[in-house]
Amino acid sequence: MQPLDPGDPRSIGAYRLLGRLGAGGMGRVYLGRSAGGRTVAVKVVHPHFALDEEFRARFRREVEAARRVGGKWTAPVLDADPEASVPWVATGYVAGPALSQAVSSHGPLPVPAVRVLGAGLAEALAAVHALELVHRDVKPSNVLLTLDGPRLIDFGIARATDGTASLTSTGVSVGSPGYMSPEQILGKGVTAAADVFSLGAVLAYAATGEAPFPGDSSAALLYKVVHEEPELGSLEGDLRELVADCLAKNPAARPAPAEIASRLAPGGAAGLVGAGWLPGPLVEQVSRAAVTLLNLEPSPDPVVSGPVAFSSPAVGVFGPPLEPPRDAPPATQGASNARLSVSVTADSVPTRSGAPGERGGRKVSCTVALAVAGALAAVTFGSAVLFDLLPGRNDKGSDTAARPPAGSPSAEPSDSSAAEPTEPGESAKEVPKAFIGAWKGPFDVELAGSKISAGTFRVVIGTGKAGAKIGTVNQFDVLGNFACEDNLVLRSATTTELVADGKSSGKAGNNCTPGTHTVKLRLTGARLQYTSQEPRAGDPRALLDRER
Repeated sequence: MQPLDPGDPRSIGAYRLLGRLGAGGMGRVYLGRSAGGRTVAVKVVHPHFALDEEFRARFRREVEAARRVGGKWTAPVLDADPEASVPWVATGYVAGPALSQAVSSHGPLPVPAVRVLGAGLAEALAAVHALELVHRDVKPSNVLLTLDGPRLIDFGIARATDGTASLTSTGVSVGSPGYMSPEQILGKGVTAAADVFSLGAVLAYAATGEAPFPGDSSAALLYKVVHEEPELGSLEGDLRELVADCLAKNPAARPAPAEIASRLAPGGAAGLVGAGWLPGPLVEQVSRAAVTLLNLEPSPDPVVSGPVAFSSPAVGVFGPPLEPPRDAPPATQGASNARLSVSVTADSVPTRSGAPGERGGRKVSCTVALAVAGALAAVTFGSAVLFDLLPGRNDKGSDTAARPPAGSPSAEPSDSSAAEPTEPGESAKEVPKAFIGAWKGPFDVELAGSKISAGTFRVVIGTGKAGAKIGTVNQFDVLGNFACEDNLVLRSATTTELVADGKSSGKAGNNCTPGTHTVKLRLTGARLQYTSQEPRAGDPRALLDRER
């Protein structure tokens, strides 16, 4: 857990916030405490999603579905406000590591612990399926380990199995590579059997430390899920047989959760948990976390409730603590949580079904192409599968500038109003030399009165006179993915300011707003102030630093 940032609220709803558990494309997760002393995880969505009617409808339904989920082996939804200006949901906080973190740090679980894990998760899925819900994203990072048993979390993407429940686009499937069932990957109908397949993959990972379908790339990995048999390594006996049954390609051949629970723990998972089920190192880790939790006190700062400022990307939101401790071992820090990936990028795509330009739902501008993405999350359209890169990765695969180092110029807020004013310059016939070069930095947009950090601009300026193309503006979303490229055509110039017309370059993959908009580039000391008069995109503005 990290301390609250200066821009974070100190309370949300009836909950006083204690710290920040994680952040992601959908929003942030805070640790909170109720007036009665109950500890909760409060999940707040990014403010810009509040403008999307389809997202609100989906969020509302997901909360309703999650409220129905109960049982011993899940984290309950305690409170929510889908109608708030910035929607949020509070769930019971589970003080235990994710299975992914536990295995990365301590290695595979012993067989008795795997049996308890499988029985508890199977009983949780049986309760979920009895409500005609499908979890759709059972994976190691959505399984938490506590002293009194496992917990299945993240019902934020559960969907009712009836025809009216799924609010995603036609043919879109939700899941995580390596743990998705073949039918999810192929875009076929998803039933409760898909969760059973994912459970089998989770148990194989817990017992061996390796996913049953390894791959060097997401595409290769998913090919193996569909076409090849699982690699079960050191698994033996009836546990190996059960996992293999769960991983059957044919959904009808997989056992039901109740059968899985019976085969692993005939007397029920609770009886095995009572005798102690976690290995010593994990017991110690969980115990330390519980003691730390008891000692946490709310910030002494004044209580301020309201929208949350989001300024840096991370992975995952609906789940356990998503940012590893700063002193965590490298293996722990390397474990990523895979998440739902949906890009909100098109101004011409209405947020409700219908043709572009039809009246109805609000639209989210292409120029505000904010990613709702996590590491290795997959969205399938029929048989086509799109994958997002790890956050903070550039197109060469190296960890780069998704999050600038603290204290660097580009890590500062990109509020152009903070720039020192520059006196008007003398008229110029062409681009002054001081502008020429490449500039880069984060940019903000304003939506519904809230300023939102929306990604990164890279502006390249060359020579030219009025009426000529003088450069380009490339926009990257909060995870570093390309979103839009505009060409800049010079309208006028002074020694301190350029005024240009910005228009989509037509580059492949462009999601720019259509038409022409005014862009002003103004020198402010050693930095370049960028402003754009484009209301559909939230009038982006930034302070850019020269690339070196």
